Amino acid sequence: MARAETTRAGAKRTGTARRAGLRRAAAVAVSAAVLATVGVSGAVAAPRTAVEPDTAGVRAALERTVRAGAPGAFAVVRDHGGTGGDRSVAVGKANLDGTPMNAAWRFRAGSNTKMFTSVLLMRLVEQGRVDLDGRMRDYLPAGTLPEGWNMTVRQVMQHRAGIYDHTNDLLEQAGEETTSAFEKRIRDTVYRPADLVAMSVRHGVQYPPGTRYAYTNTGYVLLGMAVEHLTGRPYGEVLREQVIEPLGLRQTSFVVPDKRIEGPHVTGYLTNDDRSRPLLDSTEQNGSWVWSAGAVLSSADDMDRFLSTVLAGDSGGLVSDASVRLMTSALPTTTAGTGYGLGLREIALSCGKVYGHGGIVQGYQTQSFATRDGRRTVVVFANASNNGAVTQGLTNTLEPAFCGSAKPGVTAGPGPRTAGPGTRPATPRVPVVDDTRI
Repeated sequence: MARAETTRAGAKRTGTARRAGLRRAAAVAVSAAVLATVGVSGAVAAPRTAVEPDTAGVRAALERTVRAGAPGAFAVVRDHGGTGGDRSVAVGKANLDGTPMNAAWRFRAGSNTKMFTSVLLMRLVEQGRVDLDGRMRDYLPAGTLPEGWNMTVRQVMQHRAGIYDHTNDLLEQAGEETTSAFEKRIRDTVYRPADLVAMSVRHGVQYPPGTRYAYTNTGYVLLGMAVEHLTGRPYGEVLREQVIEPLGLRQTSFVVPDKRIEGPHVTGYLTNDDRSRPLLDSTEQNGSWVWSAGAVLSSADDMDRFLSTVLAGDSGGLVSDASVRLMTSALPTTTAGTGYGLGLREIALSCGKVYGHGGIVQGYQTQSFATRDGRRTVVVFANASNNGAVTQGLTNTLEPAFCGSAKPGVTAGPGPRTAGPGTRPATPRVPVVDDTRI
């Protein structure tokens, strides 16, 4: 796949005017789809961007992440409302050679890729080329899904389609990847998207579509295949031309099946299943096994620009306001305080709800979230995976980054807490989602 090149500043809004007409033409249909969506989570005020991040709390959460087993970690907070809340905190090492962690370097974004794929799908919806309530198989090459598989595009995007996750067949345990499976089937093996779908199809439909939530990477492989089928172009080219170049994302690329990360980047480490053995350098790996569900390379600055632009809706130029309302209309998941919309996850913090996605892929963990208006973004990262304590420590960074300092004597966040007069409660513990792999 073609690699994203540095773009001129003038390219940032290329094609915006042309797309605006298409968006306006489809606005009524998309708005109707918003109203048709049922069971969305209740309204909760978004975090106020005037609240300054709790830098000390952010640093403490990152340090706990490193103590849990990650060589390093960082958090990048950006405010786009002129409140002066920008922060960048890095702790630990970018590699085991001793290089300090650098929050400006590139990394494997894992399932943050699903947000990019969702944007490409919503653009097709706005053009009238995809009906969210149409059958998924109608937008794919003939025979990709069997006759009778009538799950809708919307259900696939919401992880409510009953599609088995093919990654379960490639990895050797539930939850996260093992080092042995990584070396056997992931690092060097090139898979075709159709092969990944075939692995899933062999297991049959897992439950009646629309009846429950079950996270599946295969669904977002299907969505990437639909992008290719409807545009007649490779997924990587469409992503570059419609998202990467218009936004000037200089550090974002989709290079499958190339295993390298070009330019300055953080080294990723897969925690060995035998904790007495050293971390495994997993930086060079082939991303075809997750493809349009998890193979994007990016950086904190690019994730900030992407998320803030998407949530800006019409004024951002990528998708319409109506599409953003659909993407953020989250249904409940199996994790308390967490919902899932159309490619965007919703997390309820003590000060309100934030939207974005997480990504865990061998050696790399990222959480990229923003307020509903996109005015504050938070990207947190650690360079180790296959370690639940690292995942929990990193997720706990979101609360102080969005909500600021805890108030003395106040109980906040999920779970029971006690705080006597004049005492400061611990930073609320943010639940780790059930789908921590990829």
